[in-house]
Amino acid sequence: MQVILLQDIEKVGLRGEVVDVARGYARNFLVPRKLAEPASPARVAELQKRAAQRARQEAGTFEQARDLAALLERAELRFEVKAGPTGSLFGSVTPTDLADEIWRIAKVRVDRRKIGLGDPIKKIGRYEVPVELFTDVTVDVKTLVVPEGGELPPEEEASAEEPEPGPDEAQDEVPAEEPAPE
Repeated sequence: MQVILLQDIEKVGLRGEVVDVARGYARNFLVPRKLAEPASPARVAELQKRAAQRARQEAGTFEQARDLAALLERAELRFEVKAGPTGSLFGSVTPTDLADEIWRIAKVRVDRRKIGLGDPIKKIGRYEVPVELFTDVTVDVKTLVVPEGGELPPEEEASAEEPEPGPDEAQDEVPAEEPAPE
């Protein structure tokens, strides 16, 4: 018996698929639990029409998402926050802050859960934050976190201020001598 699945069912199929199952399984399990409905030719045609409509809409949305990605790639988010002398923030910059700033700068609504910021930003600096606009459309947004009333040093100076440890400096720990056995 052919049925149209109304929900994903493990080892049977995904929602919206037309599958062939045993008559008793459909009549006694799937249909009473509203997991599936019998597949009539009219319902199958309606399902195909809806799938084609969804594909057209997603294609248009994909193009819009690519246009938005190009816009956000050029944008630069700037946060002026209170920070200590070592560059650590009093507070943090969260995905919600980033979403609000994207709206303020580019008038683009972005769900905070689609912003790929693992942990909130807690230090001043330059960041590239990935934002997922649509399935397979991700853009890295340039983000500057600067102290209030201050500026970040240019990128070349910032890398020069933090010198790489040399071979002598890397061995700060001196192994402690073990006491001789008695």
